[in-house]
Amino acid sequence: MLKNLSLSLSWAFNSMAWRGLVYTVFILHFVLVCQFLLLQPLVSALDGKAGNAAELFERVSQSIKVKRYSEALNDLNAAIEADPALSEAYFRRASVLRQLCRYEESEKSYKKFLELKPGNSVAEKELSQLHQAQSALETAFSLFDSGDYTKALEYVDKVVLVFSPECSKAKLLKVKLLSAAKDYSSAVSESGFILKEDENNLEALLLRGRAYYYLADHDVAQRHYQKGLRLDPEHSELKKAYFGLKNLLKKTKSAEDNVNKGKLRLAVEDYNGALALDPNHLAYNVHLHLGLCKVLVKLGRGKDALSSCSEALNIDGELLEALVQRGEAKLLTEDWEGAVEDLKSAAQKSPQVNHNIKFG
Repeated sequence: MLKNLSLSLSWAFNSMAWRGLVYTVFILHFVLVCQFLLLQPLVSALDGKAGNAAELFERVSQSIKVKRYSEALNDLNAAIEADPALSEAYFRRASVLRQLCRYEESEKSYKKFLELKPGNSVAEKELSQLHQAQSALETAFSLFDSGDYTKALEYVDKVVLVFSPECSKAKLLKVKLLSAAKDYSSAVSESGFILKEDENNLEALLLRGRAYYYLADHDVAQRHYQKGLRLDPEHSELKKAYFGLKNLLKKTKSAEDNVNKGKLRLAVEDYNGALALDPNHLAYNVHLHLGLCKVLVKLGRGKDALSSCSEALNIDGELLEALVQRGEAKLLTEDWEGAVEDLKSAAQKSPQVNHNIKFG
């Protein structure tokens, strides 16, 4: 019986040993497979073989053509890690980083390339261009802060985006500069190019929404704000823009509703409240000033009406209805000559007005 027990224990120990050995072999095999898979990108670029390098650089070129810069940089980084003496990889990496305006990283790669290939004129030229672009971008931001938008745009267009055409910071700055210069249509176009490459760019969505807002295309502006807030519900600037627009439209509707109900004094309060929300929103405020002027004329408040109509005409001198209403306001203030001048001017511009106005 003791003999049988001894044999059973021996078999059990042997079985455990074999299982341990098999498990160990399996783990080692798994590790080797993982190493092969993870190091495959590096191996392909090793040893400076012409075929491998050519294949790598072709893949990098294709990635750059379709604007997959991260993939291009990943390949180049892998090649450099596998072969630190692969000079061409440093040069190409430096060039990609320069285009993206990642200037400090780019400069390091150019300098490493020049250590391996001293005196290379192409690299020295591109390094000089990098310094020009870097300096121009810093200058453009300073000019933006000081309010010199035209000069800042020149630096962005003529220097930065020439040497760093994929610089997102410069592209976004350009949109800000165009908006600050009140060229909202161009701001819409330029921000559209950014969103075509990255539809979820929150800053581009905000800037494009603002440009549409100042063009008084509020529906499109609101859609841009909403998309941005779906991506980041806590984005403070998008929330401010979105709720600011909602409040403006709410105030305007309240004013119009009160006019329709004959509650003219409440309408005056609502129009003034809407105008106070954003005095710079000229494309929309011109209609608020006109609406306010018409209500004030109905209330017989000639002096206030005159001021509101003049504000509308200061924004749009061809706004015929504002000219007619200002003529009516001048009649209320007994400015007979001024009233005749405005009403005659309106009549000359529109046969319909001429038909409705009689002069002695």
